[in-house]
Amino acid sequence: MTSSDGTDDETLRLDRAGQAEAFDAIGDRYHEAFPHKEGQLSAGEWLIASLPAGSRVLDLGCGTGVPTARQLTDAGFELVGVDLSGGMVQLAREYVPEATFHQLDLADLRPGGPHDLGRFDAVAAFFSLLMLPRGEIPLALRTIHHLLVPGGLFVLSMVEADVDDFEIPFLGHTIRVSGYVLEDLRHVLETGGFEIVKETSYTYAPAVADVPPEEQIFLCCRRRD
Repeated sequence: MTSSDGTDDETLRLDRAGQAEAFDAIGDRYHEAFPHKEGQLSAGEWLIASLPAGSRVLDLGCGTGVPTARQLTDAGFELVGVDLSGGMVQLAREYVPEATFHQLDLADLRPGGPHDLGRFDAVAAFFSLLMLPRGEIPLALRTIHHLLVPGGLFVLSMVEADVDDFEIPFLGHTIRVSGYVLEDLRHVLETGGFEIVKETSYTYAPAVADVPPEEQIFLCCRRRD
C-alpha cells in the first residue's frame, strides 16, 4: 500500500535498533522521571466520558500499563496493550492483570500485517509515535485509522519539537525521537483521516537531570470516514 505522501508499507525499512532495549533497561525508572502525568490522565478522562463502559480500547506503546491501562481498565473498558519492549509488557501484565498485553510493533498491526487484533472503539498512543521516524508516522496513522471502528476515538501525545529520528540521552540510555511543531502535527493528523476535537499542551520539567524540559501536546481526535 502506497500513500499520497509516497510512503509504502512494504518497502519502508523499519529500524528499531536500540529502542526496545533502552526501555527494557529503564523499566520502572520511567516513572521516576515522569511522576506527574496530568495531561495523559486528562486525555484518558475524555475517553471515559465519551465511550460507554465495556468499550474496546487499544493502548499503543502501553509501557508499564500505568497510568493509562490502569485508568481505562478501572473505568470498565476492555483494554488491550501493545509495546515493543518485552520488559515493559512484563511490568504491564503485573500492574494491570485484568488487561491483555502483547509484545508487538505497531507495524505488525497494519492492514494485511502478521497480527490482527480486531477493531477498537478507541486507540490511545501516548508518547509512542514520537519513537518513530517521521517517514513512518503517516503509515502509523493509517494503521490506527484501520484499527478503529467508524467514528472511533484516538488520543495521542507528542513532544512539540521540529526533529526527525533525533538521538537524545534518556535515563542513561540513547533513544531516537521525532516531533512536529503543533501546526504541522495538526496537518499530519487531518491528512491521516482524523478530526481534532480537543487539544491541550503542558510545559513539563522531568524529575531527572538528563531529560530536558519539554512542551507536551495532547490531542483528542475522532476517526473521519
